[in-house]
Amino acid sequence: MSQKKSFYITTTLPYVNSDPHIGFAMEIIRADVVARAKLIQGYEVFFNTGTDEHGAKIFAAAVAEGKDVKEYVDGYEAKFRGLDELLGILDDVHFIRTTDPHHISAAQEFWRRCNDNGYIYKKIYKAKYCVGCELQKTNSELNEKGQCPLHPNNKIELIDEENYFFQFSAFQKPLLELYEKNPNFVWPVSRYSEIKSFVARGLEDFSISRLKSKMPWGVPVPGDDKHIMYVWFDALVNYISTLGWPENKENFEKFWVNGTPMQYCGKDNLRQQSAMWQAMLMAAGLPPTHFIVINGFLTAEGGVKMSKSIGNVVSPYDLVKEYGMDAVRIFFLKEVSLFEDSPFTMERFKDAYNANLANGLGNLASRILTLSSKYLEKSPEIPKNLILRDFFDHLEKFDIKESVDYIWSEIAEIDKSIQETEPFKLVKVNEKEGKELISNLVVQLFTIANMLKPILPQTSDILKTLIKENKKPETPLFPRKD
Repeated sequence: MSQKKSFYITTTLPYVNSDPHIGFAMEIIRADVVARAKLIQGYEVFFNTGTDEHGAKIFAAAVAEGKDVKEYVDGYEAKFRGLDELLGILDDVHFIRTTDPHHISAAQEFWRRCNDNGYIYKKIYKAKYCVGCELQKTNSELNEKGQCPLHPNNKIELIDEENYFFQFSAFQKPLLELYEKNPNFVWPVSRYSEIKSFVARGLEDFSISRLKSKMPWGVPVPGDDKHIMYVWFDALVNYISTLGWPENKENFEKFWVNGTPMQYCGKDNLRQQSAMWQAMLMAAGLPPTHFIVINGFLTAEGGVKMSKSIGNVVSPYDLVKEYGMDAVRIFFLKEVSLFEDSPFTMERFKDAYNANLANGLGNLASRILTLSSKYLEKSPEIPKNLILRDFFDHLEKFDIKESVDYIWSEIAEIDKSIQETEPFKLVKVNEKEGKELISNLVVQLFTIANMLKPILPQTSDILKTLIKENKKPETPLFPRKD
């Protein structure tokens, strides 16, 4: 028996400094679709997500609430872990916490390798620093008021202390060579061009430690108990520590070296994922990521980015409670641009639910299953592996929106054919032809259900069960919202 091909995909790890919001829900849902599609295609899949639990932002939030930091992150971690069940994420998704003992030891080993290879040194650090981004900021990256555009409510901090530094500047040429050899390394093309331009302008070494006396919450620097690791250096290592690196060489080889590792992230993570992390991997003597997909932002009223720091976010728990899991999944897969910013309002969400699910898929399924249960003695024989090739062609390019639009175009075509052929009339005047037409419609619905498996897994299973049992839904699959 031939060995299965392997595939690795990871989301970023959200900070646990407040409740989950729909921006991260969108990211994990999209990653879940890719993971499920690869499973259907016969791959062995490693799907990683989790929580980023160190850094100044989390320490400050815990202090502000008067809580022990570990107690604080434990409370929020449970809410993020709960998203897996809430949003229908694969049961065997790997959930990593950066406070896990193994991750801490892996991050320290990663530091040692970078240090042993000559890419870590110590110097006095003077910089403007955004706690919200957990990044150093140049004057050109701040607005006219001296604020970070992404976190205008946060005061820019001035840092003047001795830190350890990563020699990022040594990797300008290797990074540009990586991008040149892999023209699809960052997707979409606009972000690929953006990161190439950023690196081509020259790279500055960045701080990778903080004084423990000022900010004690973090991974201890190996060999220096006065410093803890800068949160980005620690957190990025999760992408390989989750595989059991460095001890589990077999897992690392299978999924990272040979498994075409893919990362999902928002556009505010472009620099960290596609430049900083890749340079860090090179410094440690490890292979780079294979492919990085950069999502746009969700925007609220007035085109403002949804952000926990601004306070204009929406809870995925509230959306699922009112509309159901698949309503949330389909909105972020069909109605939101994959790569550009997209607006979110409750009115737009409700309209999309009614159009796509209540009036679209739900109505079509009800019509076909009602005809089948009324006029067919049993469900027709369903051919195996009923998935239209064009659907997977779109998913192979990781263009989830195009693949979902393709399904809904098929739904519209089937609905149109029912209106034109009127099987509910034909079966009364020509029973044989009418039943054949209804049988074909059932097979077409089963094909839709098959394609929905990575998109709306819950609905896919319900439709397949109803088809096999030749039953119509007792209640609407998606009740209309007025």
